[in-house]
Amino acid sequence: MTAPGDNAKSSDGETGAQHSTQAQGAQAQGAQAQGAQATEPEDKAQAASAGGWRNTAAAAAFHRYYPGVLAAGTVGLAATWLSQHYGAPVFLFALLLGMAFHFLSQEGRCVDGIALSARSILRIGVALLGVRITAGQIAGLGIVPVLSVIAGVVTTTLLGAWAAKRLGLGRYFGFLSGGAVAICGASAALAISAALPQYERKNLDTILAVASVTTLSTIAMVFYPMLVVALNLSTEQAGVFLGGTIHDVAQVVGAGYMISQETGDISTYVKLLRVAMLIPVVVCISLFLTSKTSSATRTQPILPLFLVTFVVLVAINSLFPLPQQVVSGITNVSSWCLVTAIAALGMKTSIGDLIKVGWTPVALMVGETLWIALLVLGAIQFMR
Repeated sequence: MTAPGDNAKSSDGETGAQHSTQAQGAQAQGAQAQGAQATEPEDKAQAASAGGWRNTAAAAAFHRYYPGVLAAGTVGLAATWLSQHYGAPVFLFALLLGMAFHFLSQEGRCVDGIALSARSILRIGVALLGVRITAGQIAGLGIVPVLSVIAGVVTTTLLGAWAAKRLGLGRYFGFLSGGAVAICGASAALAISAALPQYERKNLDTILAVASVTTLSTIAMVFYPMLVVALNLSTEQAGVFLGGTIHDVAQVVGAGYMISQETGDISTYVKLLRVAMLIPVVVCISLFLTSKTSSATRTQPILPLFLVTFVVLVAINSLFPLPQQVVSGITNVSSWCLVTAIAALGMKTSIGDLIKVGWTPVALMVGETLWIALLVLGAIQFMR
């Protein structure tokens, strides 16, 4: 038999063991709770750190680029105001005003933003030009104006590339000048410049092409209507000549409606056909330059993204016509991007460097302008 004292001792031992087990369980639960509490702040800290890194990177990019973009946009705004009040081309004002602020592109906080405006904002503006063109506009012109425009664009661009190389200006400047004269002035020069690879004189060549073609386009707007009257061209012939030869869209519209409503309509459609040629010309130049570059050194895609976007917008607007308000809004955004980019290009251009270039580039572009004028006049004579 077990003594009562032994039973009491056994009961006390079991009770102590139970209390000890419960204490150990409580301690384990407390440790788990503390671990969970410790892990939760760490997870929050890691999440906050990741979000903070993203916010910091975005803020750093904003602070890096916004001074230069703001400066270029302000110059573009001033150029737009001057153009609206004095009637001169806005691109010309943007160039001249930008060149006056060349020092901003040399040092200080504006350097990176100005470079971004001259490159990325430029490509955005060119891409958005696609909403202005539809396949129906091109088809409605008939075959003879289409053939004359194609011949003018192809031969003038090739002439520019050939002559520029012979004059020591470089093949790239030939593409810029020939395309600007043949297609749509400053906008074409900017689009072709965006498709060209980076080289030492790229900014200078682009600004020369834009400045020269803008000036020549303004001169043509003034004198070509008088030439049309002197040659006794019909309304349709006058529209084909003005739309097929004057460089920028705005100057074509001004010259065409200076003669008559019908002449203005025809010249505008012919000009839009030349603008549509921007797609195949830039594609061909991109493919040509890509074929000349080895795959090991190639850094650009065969078709730049801005050009693909341009083509897509033309296709969308042709298949599913966009509302006029949408087209107008996108066109305004494109115009603002291009004016800002032109101002930035002006800021990156030194007047001293322009003076060193001499008269040869201007003479080349004058020759290209005379060539396309004679070619279109020959086509008109064939139409009679």
